[in-house]
Amino acid sequence: MIDTFLSSKLEIIEGLTQSASTISPKYFYDTKGSALFERITHLAEYYPTRIEQEIMATHAAAIAANIGTGCTLIELGAGNCQKARVLCELIAPARFVAVDISEEFLHEAVNALRSALPAIDIRAVAADLNTQIALPADLPLQQRLVFYPGSSIGNFDPAQAQALLKRTRGLLGMDGALLMGVDLHKDLAVLDAAYNDAVGVTAAFNLNVLNHVNRLIGSDFDLRQWQHLAFFNETESRIEMHLVAATDTLVRWSGGQRSFTRGERIHTENSYKYRVEDFLALLARSGFSRTQVWSDERSWFAVILARP
Repeated sequence: MIDTFLSSKLEIIEGLTQSASTISPKYFYDTKGSALFERITHLAEYYPTRIEQEIMATHAAAIAANIGTGCTLIELGAGNCQKARVLCELIAPARFVAVDISEEFLHEAVNALRSALPAIDIRAVAADLNTQIALPADLPLQQRLVFYPGSSIGNFDPAQAQALLKRTRGLLGMDGALLMGVDLHKDLAVLDAAYNDAVGVTAAFNLNVLNHVNRLIGSDFDLRQWQHLAFFNETESRIEMHLVAATDTLVRWSGGQRSFTRGERIHTENSYKYRVEDFLALLARSGFSRTQVWSDERSWFAVILARP
């Protein structure tokens, strides 16, 4: 745990001291950040969760038929486990493993799920998806299904996404599968509204990363001096989220500091939007050659089942 804490501290400081400052989006997810993200998923403007649920409900019979019952279900970025609960009720897995970086939030969610689904062997694994995931040693290798909903794969740049998909392939035997959500290209106005909601929940979520960083590295970020910025980068096909200094400011931490001029940014997140054919090619390069795609009628979102 000490090594993990030190590694996180060094990573954050390295990001802040680059000429173009960054904070990894994984640091959004302290307990408050996780709760704020759950609020985001219920916003009218935030379409991914709603449309993914619609796709899963519309095509439930086909999804269940392709997966079968009795598998070991492994959810990446499990959050509150509500999506997994719906899937568990659909496919009746023998085991469920919830994987998430926010450990306290994860254990609360898993405890609630155990009460709701007592017949399933339910585990919690706190892990960073940027590294190799160590699953419980007693999990059978056969009949594993990795579930990665919510289009979170979009938070990784293409090279990182391919590395994550290859690590995911490594968790599966030859009879395993990956079920995931992927956000697709769409009208710019829809994208803009989804990341700039009218009541400011996404802004609060973005700003809260500074509170988390303050605790992790002992810095003195003042949230009143920063503003939320989100926009679509056409060239890179991604939404970018930044924090913008509203005034000249100096941020200090033990052993270091960084001055920011008014208007200077800290890049906090990307959310890539794919074309289906491009994402299928990415899956193929990552070791997944057999795919089934379900989408909504406007082709805003896709749920993809991929096998080695």
